[in-house]
Parts: sequence; structure tokens; C-alpha cells
Amino acid sequence: MLTLVSLRQISLTDCTQTNVSEELMLIGKACRFVECISSVGVVGSFACLHTKSRNMAKSKFEYVRNFETDDTCLRNCYIVVRLDGRNFHKFAEQHTFTKPNDNRALGLMTRSAHSVMEELEDIVIAYGQSDEFSFVFKRTSTWFKRRASKLMTHVASQFSSSYVFYWKDYFGEQPLLYPPGFDGRVVLYPSNRNLRDYLSWRQADCHVNNLYNTVFWTLVQKGGLTTVQAEERLKGTLAADKNEILFTEFDINYNKEAALHRKGTALIWEKRDETIVKRLKLPNEEEKEVPVTRSRRKVQSYHTDIIGDQFWEEHSDILEADNC
Repeated sequence: MLTLVSLRQISLTDCTQTNVSEELMLIGKACRFVECISSVGVVGSFACLHTKSRNMAKSKFEYVRNFETDDTCLRNCYIVVRLDGRNFHKFAEQHTFTKPNDNRALGLMTRSAHSVMEELEDIVIAYGQSDEFSFVFKRTSTWFKRRASKLMTHVASQFSSSYVFYWKDYFGEQPLLYPPGFDGRVVLYPSNRNLRDYLSWRQADCHVNNLYNTVFWTLVQKGGLTTVQAEERLKGTLAADKNEILFTEFDINYNKEAALHRKGTALIWEKRDETIVKRLKLPNEEEKEVPVTRSRRKVQSYHTDIIGDQFWEEHSDILEADNC
């Protein structure tokens, strides 16, 4: 092997005439290309080549980067990315979703959100209902350097692609007529109270919308009204009025409707023990099956009240201390 001293003493002429390694020949040719060869030798020339290549990486067009805006999210705030289905009323009509609730569609939304959480483990809780889902990143998250555009686009693209990917798991052979779209927004919440109020707002919205839709479509499907007549019938009614219509006219107790429809879906991380069987080789070269239990974090779904305190007390690890 050539030493560094002998390498410096080899000029380009020596390189081409001396029986040296193929690598050294390549270095010599590269040096000739940038006209950096001198009597200093190949090593000095190669350093010159490296410097010139590095300078060539920059160009006069780089100034355009100055037009980029800083969208770094404020520190010590929960980052909420909320997705909403774009024009999903039309999408649901064209794909014949069951009214007022299609469990296939709701299951697909939850599966897509599940995929997002598995991809972005800094999401501490996600909540969804109808055609929307909210994803909460922990306050101390540093994913994508807390850039709002990066977080939102990653969540939206992962969710949308998962919706298409898992479509057949929920709709079978029913074809997906065209790709769905979801718009997104990023909102910051500085305290636990603010975050809980946001999630409470979304669950209250779920209750209001589902109660209306349940009564509306019951009037149409069982009461024989047209959609215009049903809308007119419900105009100006309160929650108590809607519950009364369901119970007295159709013998439906709204509180016994599926919690999935009334409460929406909350996804959180939980540690669960799982047991697997491993084959171990004993000293006498015999093999034995041994059960091994290990704890893993998995995404779990809940259809429960998240407005009151009980859910948060039972899952106290979701929120971070307000003094962080």
C-alpha cells in the first residue's frame, strides 16, 4: 500500500506510467478535469477538486429561499391538526353511504386515523366524528421542528392515502369512484383546560349533529316525510323536542343509540401485555417452547364521554403538566 508521503510524490505523469491502483488513476483523471494538477501531487489536487465542487453547489437562484415564511409552532403548546372531508356530502351520496350513520365509513375513518397515530407517535390523542378527525401532538413534540406546514401536510397525506388503501377492508367490492380529499388546519392550545375545551367542543358538535340527523332520517325513512317536510318539521326544535319526537312517535330512546354515533371515537395510546411463544434451545440440545410476556404500546379506541373528568382521570398520562 502506498504511504501518504509516496502519494504526494506522484505526479500525473507518474500516475499514468506507474503500475498503481485503479483508484489512484481515477483520482488523477478527476484532478486533470478540473485542472488542479500541479507539482504538489495528487493529494493536493484532490483537495482542490473537493473545494471547487462544494462551491459549485451554490447558485445565484438560492435567494428564493428568502421568500419562505417561518411557520414554527409556539413552544409549550399542544399542536392540534384537524382534518375535514372536502365535499363529503357529495362523496357520501355517490358512494351510497347508509343514513344517518354508515358504520363502514366511520370504521374506515378510524382506521385511517389509527394509521396516522402509528406513523406519528407524538400524537397523544385523536378524536373523530362524521367526516372529521383531530390529532393532538404533545406540547414537547419536536417532530418536523414543529413546522405547522410539515405537520399538517404529513397528517393529511397519511390519512388520505390510508383511506384509499383500506377502502376494500370496509366496503368490500364496492368501488371507490374517485379519490377523497381532506383539508386541514393547525391550532395551538397552551393549557390543558384549553385543549380539553376544544375536544369537548368537537364532541358536543358530534352530539348536536347526530341527534338532528337521527331524527331527520327517522322522519324520512319511517315517518314517510320528504326531506323538505322533515327539515320544516325540525325547524326551531330543541334537543328535548327531538328526543320527544323519537320516543313518542317511533319508540326510540336516543340514549340507547350506539355510543359510536353519539360520542364519536377517541384514540389513545395504551400499554398492553401480550404473550408470545418462543422456542429456546436447552443445554442438552433439546428445544422447548417458553411463553414470553412483554408490554407494548398500542392505539386503542373509546366511544365514551370526554367532556367530563372521568375519562381524563382514568388516562392521566395523556396530558402534560401545565408548568412545562
